[in-house]
Amino acid sequence: MNRMQLISDLSSTKSWDVIVIGGGATGLGIAMDAATRGYKTLLVEQADYSKGTSSKATKLVHGGVRYMAQGDLGLVKEACHERGLLLKNAPHLTKNETFVIPNYSLFNNLKYTIGLKFYDLLAGKLSLGASKYISKKKTIEALPTIRQEGLKGGVVYHDGQFDDSRLALNIAQTAIENGATVLNYVKVTGLLKDNNKKVNGIIAKDIETGETYEATGKVVINATGVYVDNILHMDRPDAPHMVRPSQGVHITLDHSFLPGDNALMIPETDDGRVLFAVPWHGKLIVGTTDTLRDHPELEPHALEQEIEFILNTAAKYLVKKPTRKDVLAVFAGLRPLAAPGKDGAKTKEISRSHKIIVSESGLITITGGKWTTFRRMAQDTIDKAIETGVLPAKECKTEHLPIHGYVQASDEKDPLRFYGADMTAINQLVAADPSLGELLVPNFPYNKAMVIWAIRNEYARRVEDILGRRLRLLFLDVHAAIAAAPVVAQLLARELNKDAAWIQAELKDFEILAKGYTLN
Repeated sequence: MNRMQLISDLSSTKSWDVIVIGGGATGLGIAMDAATRGYKTLLVEQADYSKGTSSKATKLVHGGVRYMAQGDLGLVKEACHERGLLLKNAPHLTKNETFVIPNYSLFNNLKYTIGLKFYDLLAGKLSLGASKYISKKKTIEALPTIRQEGLKGGVVYHDGQFDDSRLALNIAQTAIENGATVLNYVKVTGLLKDNNKKVNGIIAKDIETGETYEATGKVVINATGVYVDNILHMDRPDAPHMVRPSQGVHITLDHSFLPGDNALMIPETDDGRVLFAVPWHGKLIVGTTDTLRDHPELEPHALEQEIEFILNTAAKYLVKKPTRKDVLAVFAGLRPLAAPGKDGAKTKEISRSHKIIVSESGLITITGGKWTTFRRMAQDTIDKAIETGVLPAKECKTEHLPIHGYVQASDEKDPLRFYGADMTAINQLVAADPSLGELLVPNFPYNKAMVIWAIRNEYARRVEDILGRRLRLLFLDVHAAIAAAPVVAQLLARELNKDAAWIQAELKDFEILAKGYTLN
């Protein structure tokens, strides 16, 4: 199913059961849920799948240790359950990650050992492994570059790790394979209403061609993350603001800053937040921050104080102290937090639980939540649509649904394991044309065949789709991504029948984008 066929579905289908606006984790999960229940489903996304927040996570499938500290036990229990399901449903994209908390006081040893035992308890039978106290010697063995001065020991616990934008893509593919029409680069410009002033459709513009389409359906779902207010205001211009964006920043470092397979977790930084350093695709992802911003942006930029906070905090715990010149990439995402009811409310105190709102017009809006609970959020949203009477009742099918690419056993050391079952077809491309086996850049395992595969089978339309979200090069090493861009642009142009002017425009756009990911 290519994009032309999906556009044809959009133009030829008279009426849909479910129309979803937004192609991040939440919207894609809803499309997958609706399609697998048998509803005729349409999803449109103004940019690429997971272009916004959903590609810029800390790469953790986690219950949320800090939410437990805030007393949000219901969210932690739900997230631990969903974490367990996701590791079973998408084993090619997820793994059981060992985290170590280094402690510099005996009290913290006791506090976190007890606290994490409770975390294990909340996970129940889907626990990823028991947490335990370890000695100073074992802590140093687990985290070879940790600061040893004053170290009293550590606590080991388990959480999940994943590739966020690859999962988003595979969820989109799963939805499409179950009959959904899921389109990137289609922007909603207005809502349709019937004679009773009920929302019954959308007006949408294909960003590539400029053509406008109208689609009507039984229910329209607003799953646009930090942009939910924009859609709510299309429905009702005087609607109150529901969301305040909170920025989370991460930096990418060489793996030598924390060699080995274990992740570092700092449960209390100077401002009371949590900092992670997580091995990912052969590099080290360090973050995050929590900074309220005034307006949503598709490509937010890290603030200087956020970069300094991450570098300074990491330097307090690592023997090899990272500096600006060590940063291979920096990326920022915006969380859709509930707008604080009072001025001065701290972002870390605002619940990450999701909320579903049904407007007088019948528009359903979902906001909040986190990647780990995307499946449950989708289930709750479709259940809400059934509850309002617009959809016939059908049971949710996603709890044990294998995600596209599913393979039972994959080598966690294989840098290309995230392709799962698709790897065979990519290897066949190389067998048919050995030139496609050429690497895009040295020191990374990505070849030309993967670019062709992304264009033909993964709905990639632009250089940034491939280097940012199909291959994660932009997030791993921005200068390597810039070096790979010309080859990617040439392959895209050949596959999509674009001219030299298009190539130049794409490369210029990508160069501007990449500047936002670099510090040097």
